[in-house]
Amino acid sequence: MSDERATSFGAQADTYEAARPDYPFEAVAWMLAALPHDSRRIADVGAGTGKLTRVLIAASDAEVVAVDPDAAMLAKLHTTVPGVATFPGTAESLPFSDAELDAAVMGQAWHWADPATASAEMGRVIRPGGTLGLIWNTRDNRVEWVRRLTEIMHASAAEEMLDAGGPTVAEPFAAPESHRWEWVRPMTRAQLHSMADSRSHLITASEQARASIHADMDGLFDELGVHGDETIGLPYVTAAFRVQRPGGR
Repeated sequence: MSDERATSFGAQADTYEAARPDYPFEAVAWMLAALPHDSRRIADVGAGTGKLTRVLIAASDAEVVAVDPDAAMLAKLHTTVPGVATFPGTAESLPFSDAELDAAVMGQAWHWADPATASAEMGRVIRPGGTLGLIWNTRDNRVEWVRRLTEIMHASAAEEMLDAGGPTVAEPFAAPESHRWEWVRPMTRAQLHSMADSRSHLITASEQARASIHADMDGLFDELGVHGDETIGLPYVTAAFRVQRPGGR
């Protein structure tokens, strides 16, 4: 992990689970589409509270295990996805033997990793012909009010990476193929505030900075007429990437 913000999320594990969007099933299934038919084990690396873990279980017949460096996030995952085996670890240092996995998948996490070191470690644990999958849910900043919201909250490391051309994946993997899905999530003012509170920029900010951001958000929501239990459709883009480990059978 390359940034202290990467391990800040455990302080807001409950907020993260409640506020962050789920991953579209079709996007996760697309990442796993090239898996060998006899696949047995998939690791959700940087699993957090289990947002991606749940969809991986639904989209595959293989055993799904979870890896995260944050004990608080894994503790929350135990309540959201009971029965899933969990392990401490990072993309750069995984608790698996060589070629033990059929796939390793990361949601909202690869941008925290060192691409060269993580690619080499993923290449070690994924068997030949297996899959490395990377996925992000991001707000659609092409929409004017969403762009203003992002300016208030500050762009995330993931948004900056995707805007710059997408994730870097190194040897032994080739450049991944990608696909995008666009969808809308209805959210109340309170849910939008919780979403902001689940982001690393606010988690690590001072109390004064957080208060200022929330005040500016309220100004925007007043302008948009979002009050009480009323919802506004927050447009999202899900960007998924997949690449196979060379040397398939």
